[in-house]
Amino acid sequence: MCWECDHPESSHQDYLDHVQGLIDRFGWAVVGVEDDGIHPPLAYTLGLTLRGRPELVVTGLPPRRSTWLLNAVASYVLDTTVPRPGESVRLEGGPLMEVVRVAEPSAHLFTAVEFYGPGIQALQLAYTDDRGHWPWDAGFRGHKGGQPVLGLRTAPRAGVA
Repeated sequence: MCWECDHPESSHQDYLDHVQGLIDRFGWAVVGVEDDGIHPPLAYTLGLTLRGRPELVVTGLPPRRSTWLLNAVASYVLDTTVPRPGESVRLEGGPLMEVVRVAEPSAHLFTAVEFYGPGIQALQLAYTDDRGHWPWDAGFRGHKGGQPVLGLRTAPRAGVA
């Protein structure tokens, strides 16, 4: 359930203050958007913009998995470098991922827009299914609703991480 749903007595500003507290404490927060029965879940970082980095997005994963993945890659991005669109990334214990530039971040990252304005930048971490298929491959087996890709795929590059 969402933070605001779990705290019905709180205002939207209370939620924004909560998220700001997470950013202040950890350097970023992970914002989740639940599956609404039509669209699969989506999660993204919030706070990387303040450090001159794009926010990171993942679609189609359950909240725990997306939070783990985004936290791991956000830490990497802040400690080293930002992977470029088309690069492959593999985390220990995680799926093979390819970086895709999000075409219209303001259409998906609503809380990020509230914090930083509509000019935010974002990279999606598209991942393979259990058989190694990408979401743009025929036969991709994803979660209910699939894994929407929020931008155009760039020609693949050699891997990092």
